[in-house]
Amino acid sequence: MIRNAIVLSAFCLALTAGGCTPKQPEPSQPKAAEQPDYHPSLGDLMTFAVQPRHIKLGIAGHARNWTYAVYEASELRNAFKRIGRTIPTYKDQSLNDLFASSILPSLDGLDAAIKAQDGAKFDAAYKDVTAGCDACHASLGKSFVVIREPSTSPYADQDLATPATGVAK
Repeated sequence: MIRNAIVLSAFCLALTAGGCTPKQPEPSQPKAAEQPDYHPSLGDLMTFAVQPRHIKLGIAGHARNWTYAVYEASELRNAFKRIGRTIPTYKDQSLNDLFASSILPSLDGLDAAIKAQDGAKFDAAYKDVTAGCDACHASLGKSFVVIREPSTSPYADQDLATPATGVAK
């Protein structure tokens, strides 16, 4: 009997590292409602990843701000890549394949025009990019989504027309 009490005491001591006092339960924290993961739709991604890039690229290119146009063309291309990874298939169509056939060739022409700093070629290539957007929409049964070249900038806080004179630190 004494042996059992010694073993039990040693066991309690080992468990609590300070005695045989039962551990008090921690006060319960109120459970926050679980937030579901956010899965943006294709329309969401186009509205916040592609459309602003298309607008900014058009404004910068028409103003011949080549430095900014290079940046925005790269951002636009990368937006399509991210969308293709996020939503690989839409309405049984591979978005990467659709982008490769509808958008990327015109972006290649746009990149060449920007690199050459050729305004006339930029204007033509930008029209091709815009037409590619509309062709892509039609392929997905969304021909009512019509893209056009921007006539004004919705970005009042950003000068897209004037090339930067210095490098931000």
